[in-house]
This record gives sequence, C-alpha cells and structure tokens, in this order.
Amino acid sequence: MPIFVVDKPLRLTSHDVVSRARRSLSTKRVGHTGTLDPLATGVLVLCVNDSTKLVQFMEHDSKDYLAWISLGASTPTLDAEGPIEERVSVDVPSEMRVREVLGRFLGRQQQVPPQYSALQVGGRRAYDVARQGGTLDLPARHVEIHDLALLGVFENLDASPRNLDGRTFALPEALGAFPTLLVRASVGSGTYIRSLARDIGAALGVPAHLAGLVRTRAGKFHLRQASGLDDLASAAPHGDLDAVNLPRIEADARLAKALRDGKKPESLLTGRYIVTCDGALVAVVDGDGERLRVVRAWA
Repeated sequence: MPIFVVDKPLRLTSHDVVSRARRSLSTKRVGHTGTLDPLATGVLVLCVNDSTKLVQFMEHDSKDYLAWISLGASTPTLDAEGPIEERVSVDVPSEMRVREVLGRFLGRQQQVPPQYSALQVGGRRAYDVARQGGTLDLPARHVEIHDLALLGVFENLDASPRNLDGRTFALPEALGAFPTLLVRASVGSGTYIRSLARDIGAALGVPAHLAGLVRTRAGKFHLRQASGLDDLASAAPHGDLDAVNLPRIEADARLAKALRDGKKPESLLTGRYIVTCDGALVAVVDGDGERLRVVRAWA
C-alpha cells in the first residue's frame, strides 16, 4: 500500500496535487493527510489505493513549518494573497522582544481560524462566504504549539534567507517592504499558521500577515524525503507501516483472523495500536484494558 511524499509547488492547491498524482499513478484512489494553502510549499503526504484507509490516522499528526511573518500589513486571507487592508509604519523589532512574544504562544490555547478557510458553519464554507464579502462566526478552536524558534528578524522579506536546511524555497512575491520574522514552528494538528502570524503581529501591536510558508515535516515524513510532483511516477513509495505514528502489536495468525473478522479479543492493553502479522498490516485497534475493538481492518 504505497505512500508518496511530495514537495508541493507554490500556487497549486492540495487538490491540484491530488489530481495530478491520480494521472501520474494511474489511479483514482489518492488522498492527502493535511491541506496546504496555495501559497505554501513543502511536505504533502499522499496515500494511494488501500493506503487511503490510513488517512484518518495520519491527518492528526503534528507538523513542522518555516514561516515568514511580515509586520505592518494585514490582508483578508492573512497571507500574501492580499490585498492589503491595513498598513502601518513599523520599526524592525529586536530579537529579544520577538522571542518574548513567541514564548507566549507555546502550549495549548484557543485559536480563531481564518475566514478564508474550508471550515463549514451551517453547511456553508467560510471561504465561499468570504469571497462574497461576508463573514462567518468561526469559534475559536483548541490547538497546541510545541515550539517556536526565531531564526532571524529582517528589514523585509527579500532580505531574509530562502536557502535553509540544504534547500532553496520559493516564496510568494512580497506585498511590500515590511519587517519580516523567520520562525521555525512545530505545531499540533489543526493549527493555522496564518492565524498564528496574525496573532503574533497583534501581540507586537501591529497588523501582520504570513508572507511565506514551507511545511518541513508532517508526522513521520520530512522534506528531505519528498520528491518533486513531476517526478512522482518514478519516485520510490514508502510502506504503510512506515507512516502511522502508533505503537505496534505483532499478532499471530489466529489473532489476525479474529480482528479481520471484526471480533473483540480479550486484552489488557489500553490505547490505540496498529496490528501487524508477518509484516503485513492487519488493523488499527483501540484497547480498553479488557478487549480490543477494531477501528479499521485490512484484508
């Protein structure tokens, strides 16, 4: 059950990548484990054929990013798509000041999603309403930010480095000469980096937007493992057992059959596990200390 890691190009949607992957791999069964905005690049994990059953267990994985946050201008989309809706004059802040502010955002917290997002309220997607000039009441959501490391403060986006970790990154065209922070972020599932950029700017007392974003890790997969979208047909796939970040149980043939038959074998285990037999994926199960319950099984 193959899994591919793609370095998503700038200005393509995640759906665009899936559509091209379907053509390249000659299959309709392709899904991804976490959307990237069109102006973001980096790791997009594609599950193909039977590995699409793993998406539900991977889409909640933590993720790492490189984020360029420009200070002094806000946009409706919270990123460089624009247009600028508020602009103020901003001095380049000190690194000490920025690090103090970043420290406030660590841990579990509430975050208000962007209006330009795929979230639905009452059957309407937020970005559809926003494009028509309206807004939806999007409630704050629980998110967790594990780490924020400041890599530098620069006079403008073009003065900041685009070559990091041995790679050169494509960024959107800057909306202006605004002071820009380069931050390495490690976050839990559901965190909007565009919202984080907005909130960091607010904590510094200025409007802000996300000027560039690169996802460098999603779950167990890193950017160094990613192939270009045009090279997908010849790329070496990853195995399904390499993808799921769950503890593993090796079952004998009898237990494997019971789980595949939907039975609930007795077990003292608690928590969620991935079950294998002779190196093949059998099931994902939940244990309550008395029995194992199958969440998903594979023939």
